[in-house]
Amino acid sequence: MSAASQELLRLLAVKSFRLGDFKLSSGASSDYYVDCRTTTLDAKGSRLTGQVFLAIGGLTMGADPIVVAVAVISGELNGFLVRKTEKQHGTGQRIEGFRQKGASVVIVDDVCTTGASTIQAIEAAREFGFTVVGVMCLVERQEAGGRAGVDKGAAPAPFVSIFTASDVRREHLSQKNGTVNAAPIAGVTCELCGHPAVTSTPRNRCAEHRV
Repeated sequence: MSAASQELLRLLAVKSFRLGDFKLSSGASSDYYVDCRTTTLDAKGSRLTGQVFLAIGGLTMGADPIVVAVAVISGELNGFLVRKTEKQHGTGQRIEGFRQKGASVVIVDDVCTTGASTIQAIEAAREFGFTVVGVMCLVERQEAGGRAGVDKGAAPAPFVSIFTASDVRREHLSQKNGTVNAAPIAGVTCELCGHPAVTSTPRNRCAEHRV
């Protein structure tokens, strides 16, 4: 067994394995429960599985891939997910993964329209005992009063969007019309000549071979 496998096994044994009386989702009973998310959503566990602010999380399912990506890439941030409702089996908890009460956390979401899912995650995190110090969404649609609602729900924590729907629309149209920025894309080379690529849609091409 490799050193990484051994360390991951240790984390699973310490963080994810519990003895007791549990009801499984299948309806069967068990004298033990393995909750792998407490390991795979841990920063170190994420690195080992895929070979701090203390945490980042949000409401499933929109936040799930964001949480995992940040935990893995940062190598420092732990992750947690907020269920829409408490589960009726196992531990019966709503917060999955990182669970340190009093920890400073950032709530994330993929798209914010009305902001309802983001606000639900904020409320659940605070109810659990986290200190919400920031709220972020990947794309803000700028409609349905979403920003006002999230601003109010997040206060006094700030709410920040990485992109707006207008940003995404503009980039989409730019790509579709061929008016892409000629700046090289980091780490991507033209598949025809090997020079730095300036576009990856529909193919990896440099300025000379761009289609």
